[in-house]
Amino acid sequence: MSEYRIRESGDIKSQGEIRAMHKNTSFPRVWRENVHESIGIDPVLITPQPEASGPYKIVERNGAVEDGGNWVQAWVERDMFSEYTDNEDVTHTKAAQETAYQADLDAASSASARKNRDRRLAETDWLALSDTTMSSEWTTYRQALRDVTAQAGFPNTITWPDEPGE
Repeated sequence: MSEYRIRESGDIKSQGEIRAMHKNTSFPRVWRENVHESIGIDPVLITPQPEASGPYKIVERNGAVEDGGNWVQAWVERDMFSEYTDNEDVTHTKAAQETAYQADLDAASSASARKNRDRRLAETDWLALSDTTMSSEWTTYRQALRDVTAQAGFPNTITWPDEPGE
């Protein structure tokens, strides 16, 4: 989406918002420098969003900044959480919020890993039928799948066992 900085106010607006501000103006399909000058705007160039520097940080758009004669998207990094006191006068610390957030992430990762493990086990259930003799390699593989949850890095770091060859 094209964005423009209004020179007079510094506000950032979309092309549609600028058209709405100038209802009685007929604009060409492509806006060139002459259009920018006549209505007092500068195009805001797209810049890639930077990576957050830590696990509990987020990067958000923050207007535009001048860079070498061009206006470009500005970004700001901030903490995801901050200490606050709720309506019942209970103080929620930043550390407690981070711990709860990480617990939710770990629970989701754990559920996903268990679902993946269960799918892999289900794909080999036919080997456990009473009329089939399961090889020791498949028995070892299936046990290794069951033991995935006991790995030191579970649920964030998992070493999946290799399926035995046919």
